[in-house]
Amino acid sequence: KENKIYKDLRFFENQFTGIMPLEILVDAKKKNKITSLSAISKIDALVNSLQKIPEFGKPLSYIEMLKFAKQAYYDGDSLNYAVPNMYDVSFIAPYLQMNTDGSDQSEMGALIKSFVDKDKRLARISINIADVGSKKLPTLLAKVRKDADEIFDPEKYDVSFTGTSVVFLEGSRFIINSLRDSLLLALGMIFICMFFLFKSWRTVMIALVVNAVPLLMTAGIMGWFSIPLKPSTVLVFSIALGIAIDVTIRFIVNYRQDLPRFNYDVSQTVRHTIQETGISILFTSFILAAGFVVFLASQFDGTRFLGLLTSMTLIWAMIANLTLLPILLAWFDKPKPTIEK
Repeated sequence: KENKIYKDLRFFENQFTGIMPLEILVDAKKKNKITSLSAISKIDALVNSLQKIPEFGKPLSYIEMLKFAKQAYYDGDSLNYAVPNMYDVSFIAPYLQMNTDGSDQSEMGALIKSFVDKDKRLARISINIADVGSKKLPTLLAKVRKDADEIFDPEKYDVSFTGTSVVFLEGSRFIINSLRDSLLLALGMIFICMFFLFKSWRTVMIALVVNAVPLLMTAGIMGWFSIPLKPSTVLVFSIALGIAIDVTIRFIVNYRQDLPRFNYDVSQTVRHTIQETGISILFTSFILAAGFVVFLASQFDGTRFLGLLTSMTLIWAMIANLTLLPILLAWFDKPKPTIEK
């Protein structure tokens, strides 16, 4: 009977091979408490609530093994596939002994040992989740947390989540927050440096808007082609912003230097600046983009995406600096001649 139960449990454990495993740890805070009838009934209630969520697979815990053991004890009667009660303790107790010295260890006891710690204080519930994405996953975990708090008294039990699904969720949050923080920090530092350089908030705002356009274009392309945000692709925004702002600064510096020569005529100065710096901006941008295109030869997806997206962003930045930047300067920049004393 034990061999049959062992095979059934292995089949049961391997029938779900989802890519998002979730592990739920139940801490009873006392030794030998997690295998008590009270704890068994509570874990079974949590398992039943998990089975009602369509995105979840079949949960696996030591409770399922006890149910198999009870069914086998009663000659395989399916009506006895249930949580053991106080009358079943006499034959269930040996399965919960879990000898830690390795002596007289049955196959069922070995399986239970993989779901319960040696002090019988912690129990593990293993379950697979469909890949529902980073938006829906927090909602599912919040529902499981709510059900667990209703079943287990927080003062007597501590329920925690772990597994690849939780790591994936926390990793996604970390990447998104890092992207936000790095961009805000970079934009803030660029704003301060450019304000001290040009002494004009209008010029600084024009420069920031121009350099935000290629970043938004790259983000849109990543969303359209389902390119994921990960450490290698997040670097694109910071690297491209740092390189693109250099082109913008060069254009604005030449523009402001030429303003006195053309009697502060913005339109004429912009045209002359394009003629004077346009060729150098084109060559510089294409050379930098070609340097990152080399990464496409890599066999690592992260490196390939880094090279492709960075080169695309640099090309978009070049186009924005040669088209959008002159237009915004011609429309909104109102320089005043300096009066020499």
